Amino acid sequence: MKLLDRLRQREEGQIIETLVQCTNVVKRYGSKLALDHLNLEVCPGQIVGLLGPNGAGKTTLMKLIVSLLRDHRGDIRILGLKPGVETKKRVAYLPDREFLYPWLKVKEACHFFAHAFEDFDSSKAERFIADLGLNPNDKIRALSKGMQERLGVALTFSRKASLYVLDEPLAAVDPSTRDKIMHMILENFDPNSAILISTHLINEVESLFTHVAVINDGKVLLHGDVKSLKEDNQKSIEDLFKAIV
Repeated sequence: MKLLDRLRQREEGQIIETLVQCTNVVKRYGSKLALDHLNLEVCPGQIVGLLGPNGAGKTTLMKLIVSLLRDHRGDIRILGLKPGVETKKRVAYLPDREFLYPWLKVKEACHFFAHAFEDFDSSKAERFIADLGLNPNDKIRALSKGMQERLGVALTFSRKASLYVLDEPLAAVDPSTRDKIMHMILENFDPNSAILISTHLINEVESLFTHVAVINDGKVLLHGDVKSLKEDNQKSIEDLFKAIV
């Protein structure tokens, strides 16, 4: 994980522009309070694990960041802008459910992304798809859940975005493929960008993170550098998470 060390070194001794700034964000669904004056900052060079139990507010926060939800109180800024048309051009989002037309072939999904996003790199997508063992001629409806997750990651990281937002991207992927995807992400990660990724696989994915934010009941309860948190508390991130939540 030498890249992670370089990313942490990049943060030391210089001012870093903030990519995501959430300030006192409140979101309700009727009488249910989903986000309760939530505060979070994500800077370039960070791979932030967003951790929390089901119903903690993770997906709601991500949908607000990528402008799929509105009607909230507080302030959210992406590259200094409120979420909207302009920020969508700079943010790559991978939802936690199927999002591609099932009748498309894998290669047609690539063509779809190439037309939809100006920053999409088709040659990179072809390489990722080959590396992850996907057949370009297979239809999406014929892919297992794990294979669809592979495709989603390949398409998402074939964009040259400033921010990557991934909601439970590796839940159905087998351990060997998960390691391959994590390696792929690190090898292709631009330190000028950032990744916000939610997961329940804390122990398996912890080595990917530079930072973590633990969220519960709509609030961030813990946020910091992984290395410092582990050294200061003499616990793994999973044990810290269990102790807090």
